[in-house]
Amino acid sequence: MSAVMRMGLIIGALIAAVVGISSTFVVQQTQQALVFVFGKVSRPPITQPGLYFKLPWESVIYVDRRILDLETPSQEVIAADQKRLVVDAFTRYRVTDPLRFYQSVNNVAGANLRLASIVNSAVRTVLADASFASVVRTERSQLMNKIRDDVNRQASGLGIQVVDVRLRRVDLPDPNSQAVFQRMQTERQREAADIRAQGSQISQSIKAKADRDATVIRADATRRSDEIRGAGDAEKNRILAEAFQKDPDFFAFYRAMQAYDNGLKPNGTRFILGPQSEFFRYFDNSKGQQPAPAKP
Repeated sequence: MSAVMRMGLIIGALIAAVVGISSTFVVQQTQQALVFVFGKVSRPPITQPGLYFKLPWESVIYVDRRILDLETPSQEVIAADQKRLVVDAFTRYRVTDPLRFYQSVNNVAGANLRLASIVNSAVRTVLADASFASVVRTERSQLMNKIRDDVNRQASGLGIQVVDVRLRRVDLPDPNSQAVFQRMQTERQREAADIRAQGSQISQSIKAKADRDATVIRADATRRSDEIRGAGDAEKNRILAEAFQKDPDFFAFYRAMQAYDNGLKPNGTRFILGPQSEFFRYFDNSKGQQPAPAKP
């Protein structure tokens, strides 16, 4: 084989490789594809991933099929109760018709520009009919769904579907927020003072009732103890009286022993008595009889 033939075969192989490469394209799972011939679509949009063939003079444009995010700048909205609100929203959408998407906005940047205008308009329109309280608290989810449906209706010709619209932040302007915060702080301080005053009043009432109940309980306990003590003393006296009546001598002896025990303690009060004193009558006689005085 001559050098010219070898060169021809190499050139042919290169041309075949270039033609083969230019005749195939790959659609990823995150993509959709449009095939054009001289600026016109030659086949339906390709929405499934895989390896595809095309003519060398056909061109391919890829469109993202993932859910895309759009963040719109903060804007001021006047609510139905004339409250000025600062609203910060974000939108999530996907391309559902790649051909219409390409014909209407061409790319994601163009879609974001058109969609941002639609979202801002829908946010102003929907929130203008709602009160501040409903936007912040009571009907926020319903309002976001209403904004999403309104945006979908207006963006139906762009080949996209809005998945969600969220109000990330809804606040009053800074001067109004400070005034509202100060008013809320004043109201909370007043409520706290009222609660403390009510608590102090209730505390005093509870303490007064407790003191009254304690006084009554102590008085009842004292009266009851006096009654029991009196009954005990009466029973004691009765027993002593019965004992005295049964054996007066033994009773007198027992009382004298108690007197000795109480009166002759080592650290008690000192007193001087004669041995013939009535107090010592049991010292010389077990019956307490004192000896007869000596006759002169």
